[in-house]
Amino acid sequence: MKINTWIAGLLGALFCLGAMANPLPRTMAVPGGIVSIQLEKKSDTPPIAYYGNRRLLVTRSEQGWRALVGIPLSTTPGEKIIRIRTHEGSARIAFTVQSKTYPSQHITLKDKNKVSPDKQTLNRIFGEKMEINAALGTWHDQTPATLDLMQPIKGRVSGLFGRRRYFNGQARKPHSGLDIAAPLGTPVLAAQTGTVINVGDYFFNGKAIFLDHGQGWLTVYFHLDRIDVKPGQQVTQGEAIGAVGMTGRATGPHLHWGVSLNRAMVDPALFLAAPLE
Repeated sequence: MKINTWIAGLLGALFCLGAMANPLPRTMAVPGGIVSIQLEKKSDTPPIAYYGNRRLLVTRSEQGWRALVGIPLSTTPGEKIIRIRTHEGSARIAFTVQSKTYPSQHITLKDKNKVSPDKQTLNRIFGEKMEINAALGTWHDQTPATLDLMQPIKGRVSGLFGRRRYFNGQARKPHSGLDIAAPLGTPVLAAQTGTVINVGDYFFNGKAIFLDHGQGWLTVYFHLDRIDVKPGQQVTQGEAIGAVGMTGRATGPHLHWGVSLNRAMVDPALFLAAPLE
């Protein structure tokens, strides 16, 4: 037992050393992953970068500046382009997205309306989708102080990011976050310092909180039992913002934790300095 504990500690230390050598977030050039692109610009003014029509987070690096590209889960593999604009002119930088196959998850729901909603519910879902998309499209020029996240609750990971999901045998969109199971009422902590930009109670996502961390980098917290913050409120990393619930489309108490970067849902684990607890 002591040997196993020592080995676990050593692996954890090596993981942390690797994280320090390679600044967060860790990069994976796959759908649902992140690409870090060195812009080789040493001026005091950051370049402006776009992937498609979506502006990218640009932060300092040892060589000057780097752009972080969130890759949507729907992205097809192949060569992609980001566009850079500076005072001196514009440029294009290519990168390649590799393929990745995510595992499948089959979920059975007793409430069939949560699988095939009726017309009235569809109207509600459409309105909520517009509100959610508006929140995820938030942009503030403020640069995040750090790009590390803390795990908002401890618990069993019950739903991995990217899984292809089937509800009652019907295919639905891939899972866009991490599900962490925990007892009802467990405090949910802010994964990073930020501003509450939206809260709501949605058909699929249940009671939800959206935190803005700057330059199109957001974290979301779904299926809450209770919301303890309000829009416009400033929160610090580790501050309690709500409680674990099972509202919306949920089969048990858990937190759905998601990360949005340039309006692409990406794997939250890439922002963690330590492995998922």
